Amino acid sequence: MLKAVVFGFLSFVFIQPSSADIYFHNPRGSNNRLDETSRDRNNANRLFDSQNNARGGYNVGNLFYYAGSKLQIEWTNQHSCGAQNANCEIVLQYMCGDNVRDGAIRNTIPENLIQCLDYNCDNDIKFGMHEGYAYWLQNSLRERNRGLFTADQNLNGGRKRARNTRQNPNGKRRGYECAEERDYYPYWHPSPWKDIAVMTNDVSRCDYYKAESENVKGRWYCDIDLTVLELNKRKGLVVPNNKEDCDAFVWPRRSVDGAKGVWKQAPSHGLPAPVCQETEYSRDNHNGNGLHGTPNLFNWTLPNIEAERCVLRFRYNISTNDYDSWTTTAEQNADPGNLGAGTKVNINEKYGFATKEAADARGYTFKNDPIVKIFPDLDIDLALPINTAQYGRTFQDRTFTFDIVKRPADIPDTATIHNLNVRGKRGNIVENYPAVEYDFVPTDLHVSTEDYVHIQWTGSNTNNNGNDGQGRAGTDRNNLVLMRNQVYPEGNGIYNGPGKEFGHFGVNYPQHTSNSTLPLDILTQLAFLQPGQYGGEMSELDDAGTYFNLGAIKAPASGTYHYMCTRNNNFSNRDQKGRLIVSPFPVNEASIGQMGGTLLSKKSKISVEKRVFDLLHLLRAEEWPVEEGTRQISSKEKELNVGDEFASDFLVIYPQEKITKPDKTFTVQMEVDDSKNEVQIYRSNSDNFAAWTKVPAEIKDGKAVFSVQEGGVYVARSNRNVGLIVGLTIFSIVLVIIIVGAIVYFRKHPQKWQTIISNIHKTERSMKSKV
Repeated sequence: MLKAVVFGFLSFVFIQPSSADIYFHNPRGSNNRLDETSRDRNNANRLFDSQNNARGGYNVGNLFYYAGSKLQIEWTNQHSCGAQNANCEIVLQYMCGDNVRDGAIRNTIPENLIQCLDYNCDNDIKFGMHEGYAYWLQNSLRERNRGLFTADQNLNGGRKRARNTRQNPNGKRRGYECAEERDYYPYWHPSPWKDIAVMTNDVSRCDYYKAESENVKGRWYCDIDLTVLELNKRKGLVVPNNKEDCDAFVWPRRSVDGAKGVWKQAPSHGLPAPVCQETEYSRDNHNGNGLHGTPNLFNWTLPNIEAERCVLRFRYNISTNDYDSWTTTAEQNADPGNLGAGTKVNINEKYGFATKEAADARGYTFKNDPIVKIFPDLDIDLALPINTAQYGRTFQDRTFTFDIVKRPADIPDTATIHNLNVRGKRGNIVENYPAVEYDFVPTDLHVSTEDYVHIQWTGSNTNNNGNDGQGRAGTDRNNLVLMRNQVYPEGNGIYNGPGKEFGHFGVNYPQHTSNSTLPLDILTQLAFLQPGQYGGEMSELDDAGTYFNLGAIKAPASGTYHYMCTRNNNFSNRDQKGRLIVSPFPVNEASIGQMGGTLLSKKSKISVEKRVFDLLHLLRAEEWPVEEGTRQISSKEKELNVGDEFASDFLVIYPQEKITKPDKTFTVQMEVDDSKNEVQIYRSNSDNFAAWTKVPAEIKDGKAVFSVQEGGVYVARSNRNVGLIVGLTIFSIVLVIIIVGAIVYFRKHPQKWQTIISNIHKTERSMKSKV
C-alpha cells in the first residue's frame, strides 16, 4: 500500500507567481545550447529542464581548473533573493564522470537504445549526456512520492512515477534528468550530484540542509536488476520507493522465480557538508548585478581531486508567503475527480476570513486562475493569472564540461591558485540579453605575492553573425594588455594597501613595452595569444583560436595592475577591463553571515558565532609585517603613539565599520610576543590612523584573544621601560608615606622636633670647632 508520506522528511515546495530565470556567466552556462548560430537555443530538452528564456546561455567552450584552486562563480537571477518580496533558495552542485560530455549534435540523447551506437547510449559520444541511462531508467520507473503537494495539477491522468511532478505533470523527458529530483532538495534517493553550497533567505534551515545532504548521508532505494527494468519498462512495471513495498516486490514475467526487489542504502558521497549561507541580494525583475553594482557570486575552492568531465549545476527556487510551503502536503491536494474546485489549502487566515468557506465564496481558493471579489458589497470580479504548476517552479542552468587537474609540481600545495577568466559573448546588451557582454572575472582580483594566478578563457566561432562587435563577425576573441598610467594626477583610489599602481581604468591606450613591469614573454603571450596559430591577421585577433591558456604564474611584485582587452573596447560593447591587486602580505577572504564561520590567516583567526551578523559579509584579513604597517601609517602622516615596542604584526580586517548586531561581537585571535612587558592590543582605521584605542584582550601562550564589533587595524604594543617606571612609582609612593607620617608624628610630638633641631645645632658647632 502507498503511504501518504513515504519518507522521514520532505523537501521544500517552491511557489512563485510568474516566470523567473537563472543563468551561469562564469563558468559559462549552456542553458541547453551547444554551438547555435541563432539567438535562440535549438533544443530546450537536450540535457536538462532549465525553464529559462531560450536566448540565454553561451556556446560550448571548455576549460580546466587546478585542484584546490579558487574559482569565482557568477550568475544572474530574475527575481528577488535576500529581500522580503520572495523566499529564495539556490543550490549549487557538481558531478564528474567518465561519460559526462557536451556532445557533438543538438539532439536529445535517446531513450530507445537501438538508436545509439552498439545499443549503448552512455558511450555514444555524439549525444550530450550528464546523468547516465541507468539513473534515468530507475527514476523514470520509480513510484513518485505520494506525500508531495501537487495542488490541482493532473499528473498525466494520475501517473504514478517520479518523472511526473507538479511542474512536469506530463512527464516530459529532458536528457536523462529525473524530474522529481530536479524539483526537490534534498532528494531522498541516490543522485550523482555533489553539494557545494545552499544559499537561502531562511538560514534556520541550514542545519537541516547540512545534515540531510547526500554528501554526508546515504540514500535508500529499491534495487532491481537493470535488465528486468529495461525489458519491462513499457509493461507497467513500477519500482517501489519504500522498504515495505520493495520487500514485497516480485516481477514474474521474465523468469520462473521472478525478479525481487532489495531495499539497499547507497553510501554518502563522503564529502564535507555543503556551505549554507544567506542568498546574495537581488531585486525583483532585474536579471542583473546585485548590491553595489557587482555580480552575485560564490567563491568555490575546487576539491583536491583529479577528474575529467565535470559539470556545475545551479538550481533556483522562489516562493511567495501565501501559505506555508514546508507544511503543505498531499493532504491539501485537490480531489482527483474535481480538480476545478481547487485545493484544500487554507489561506483564509492570511487574508482575514473567519472560515475557509467564507474565503472560497469570495474566490480566495488556491487553484488555477481564480476569480476574486475583493469588495464584499460590489459585484466586481478580478481574475488572477495563477498557474499552480508554476507556483512550484524550479529554474536551472548547467555549465559545459570542465576538467580538474593536478596542480603543477613547482607550485607548493600550500599556495593559493586564483582563476582569472573571461565571461560574456559578442554583442551589445540588447543582442546578448539575458547573457552578458565581455568582462574579466574577477574584475578586481586580490592576491598576495605568494599566490598564483591561472589565466585562461574560451570563446566561440558560432555567435549570431548579426551581433555587434569588433573583428570577424560571429567570433569571440579576447586578450589581456596592461594599461597606460593615468595622464593626470590621480587620487587615492580604492586600494589602501602597499604597492604601486600600474595603469588606470580611465585611459584606453595600452602600456608600451619600454615601461613594462612584467616579463616581456608573458606580456607577448597575453597580447597576441601565443603560443597559438602561427602568423595570420592578429590586429583584431581574427586568426587566433577561441581558447587561450597561459597556465598558472606567480603573482608579480606588489602593486595594482590595470589591464584591458584591445578588441572589445568600443562604446557598443563597453570596456573590457580588469584589475589585479597584489599585496606583499597574505590575503584571505570568507563570506560569513547569520550562520557564522571562520576566517583563517597565517597568524590570526577570526571566529563568528551564529546570529552575530544580520547580513552576509565578505570578510578579508590582511597581515602586514611591521615595516609595511609603519610605512602605511607614515604615508598618512600619522604616528603610532601608544606603547614603545611592537609585539605583533598588523592585522587588518575588512569591512572596517561596525558589522555585528548591537549586542553581539566576534572573536579575533592573533599571535603576539607575550615575553615583552605589558602587551596591549590597540585598534585604528586604515583610512586615516587618526586615533588608537585600547582593546581589552586576554593574552596567554603567545596569543591575544579579544572580542570586537568592527574590523580595522589591530596591533600589539608593549611598554619597554615599564619595570623602571613601576619601580620609581613604588619608591615615590613609599617616600610620600614616610614624609606624611613624619609630619603627622612631629605635629603630635613638637618637643621631639625641638630636640632634633637642638642636636643638629650642637653637631654644627662641634664640626666648626673641630675644623
